[in-house]
Amino acid sequence: MRDIWVISDTHFGHTNILGFTDDNGTLVRDFSSVEEMDETMVDNWNSVVKQGDKVYHLGDVLFGSKDNFKKLWPRLNGSKRLVVGNHDDIKFLSSGGFFQKVTMWRVFTEFGLLLTHTPQHQSALTGRRNGLLNIHGHIHANKSPEGAYRCVCVEQTNYTPVNIEELRVEY
Repeated sequence: MRDIWVISDTHFGHTNILGFTDDNGTLVRDFSSVEEMDETMVDNWNSVVKQGDKVYHLGDVLFGSKDNFKKLWPRLNGSKRLVVGNHDDIKFLSSGGFFQKVTMWRVFTEFGLLLTHTPQHQSALTGRRNGLLNIHGHIHANKSPEGAYRCVCVEQTNYTPVNIEELRVEY
């Protein structure tokens, strides 16, 4: 059986993110190097995602060397789909065969989920029978808005994709 996974804000290759801190001054990503960070994310990804699975990446895929990314990306299991983030080079990511599909959002009516990069206004989540749960990224270690929101930024998921069934059951 094929699974569907969701992850956001990997920022592969982003050296400067290792210096980012939260409001308390704590490092947001506590890795000794960008290589350690990237390898941890590759290992964690492949520990749950099987070759035939689908992975929805909710944006901000890389923030570094495109040449290094071209070597790293094929090592990740699954067929990948991109929901574009604010730091994504859409032309590069959509033309390199990295993703099967590139979209601005994805609605899973059968799961009651709206996948986006940024948290959406509450009005975008209503109007359906039971409303939608907004699965999003963008905010890194910060809390999601109250209500029907769940952040899947790597900082909040132990740098590991989350199974869509887990997100669906939560709501």
